[in-house]
Amino acid sequence: MEDQEKKPLLGDRDNGPVVAVPEDDVVLEGCGGTLACDPRRALHKYLILIIMCFLSFGSYFCYDNPAALQDTMLKDLNINESIYMLFYSLYSWPNVILCFFGGFLIDRVFGIRLGAIIFSLFVTAGQVVFALGAFFNLPIVMHIGRFIFGIGGESLCVAQNTYAVSWFKDKELNMVFGLQLSFSRVGSTVNMNIMQPLYDAMKKSFPDQQGYVILGGTLMIGVGFCIASLFCSFALAYFDKRLERILRKEEAKTGEVISLRDIKDFPASVWLMCIICVAYYVAVFPFIGLGLVFFEMKFGLSPSAASACNSVVYIISAGASPLFGFCIDKLGKNIFWVITGVIITLACHACLAFTWINPFVPMVIMGFSYSILASALWPIVAMVVPEHQLGTAYGIMQAVQNLGLAVISMVSGMILDSKGYLVLEVFFLIWLCVALIASVLLYLVDAAKGGHINLSGFQRRKIQKANEEADEKSK
Repeated sequence: MEDQEKKPLLGDRDNGPVVAVPEDDVVLEGCGGTLACDPRRALHKYLILIIMCFLSFGSYFCYDNPAALQDTMLKDLNINESIYMLFYSLYSWPNVILCFFGGFLIDRVFGIRLGAIIFSLFVTAGQVVFALGAFFNLPIVMHIGRFIFGIGGESLCVAQNTYAVSWFKDKELNMVFGLQLSFSRVGSTVNMNIMQPLYDAMKKSFPDQQGYVILGGTLMIGVGFCIASLFCSFALAYFDKRLERILRKEEAKTGEVISLRDIKDFPASVWLMCIICVAYYVAVFPFIGLGLVFFEMKFGLSPSAASACNSVVYIISAGASPLFGFCIDKLGKNIFWVITGVIITLACHACLAFTWINPFVPMVIMGFSYSILASALWPIVAMVVPEHQLGTAYGIMQAVQNLGLAVISMVSGMILDSKGYLVLEVFFLIWLCVALIASVLLYLVDAAKGGHINLSGFQRRKIQKANEEADEKSK
């Protein structure tokens, strides 16, 4: 492989030769030359971004269907908590492996377009099986459905991230990742707020039906969202193929494909980001999963107030993530934003553990810090990894994150049962310290290589343009 082919996608040069496309050479078939159909125009890219955000909306909406209907499922299906928790573990445990191979398949076998369609089909099929299992009161069929759903769910997120880099690698990548995070939180929030009322409404409309039949019908509503996301995968495949044809992107490719041996050559930055991802997220999601009783016991909140306090991180991040992503695009300094997000979250957990201030205050601040970190961390992968390895790199991060969440969730439950919430909070603080150390190491590694991760989008484009002009003069 030539040195030029090893350049990172968002490094000092493009990953591969630049193919100039004269204005008069571009044929915009079927659109009459309108700005909305011209892939060189910002309007077209932002319309594609809307489709891109809805690509995984159905997956995020359906992921927490069990949480939204927990009491109803326990009663109508006559199951215990252990069987209920399998709905989540059968999703998470397979993804420790599956989303890594999903990313590898996107890079090496399917390509991003076919990969996104296949994983969307798995998500849709899994939700259909899950709903049918409930309709016929067959929990084992529901477990099979969640397993199928999990095969596609995390890998679809990998495909979405790869699409984002492919379309927005030059300017707005942090904002795009923030917006995708926002839509994921919107999907979860919509699910939490409408599934139980929909079940209640269907129960009133069909009073003679068994509860599990009503439950199956309610879960079928999630299938509609999955089908909408599936249509988005087909639309993205069409527009991405059209972009490649119009701008002749195929001519600019190096022909490189990833092999499993290439993983050992990933830069240290990738593995440090995996550590940050695990150490940070295990201090957020498991805490939220166990936080309801914590707010009731320590702070004396009512169940409704405790629920509102527990969900405020997601609500804040839904609105704040795109805004922080936009700021990071303009200012750069991704690693400093990551460090800032970790430090603020560390302070929030310390306040919850050792003070008695109103818990809404640290939880609101944690919502902003979570938005900062997520918007700044995930785009860094595209700055250090070549384009043909992006799916695999994102797959590895998703796999490591799922492993961490699966293990730490179990450990957190055991700590809570045996030691209580104070020790659990100290446990989370230790993990955040690990994330902080890894973030500082990431900064030092990047600084030793020239500090290009902390450049703004404008600075990268300026360096890229200077390099292109130097190449032209040398020819």
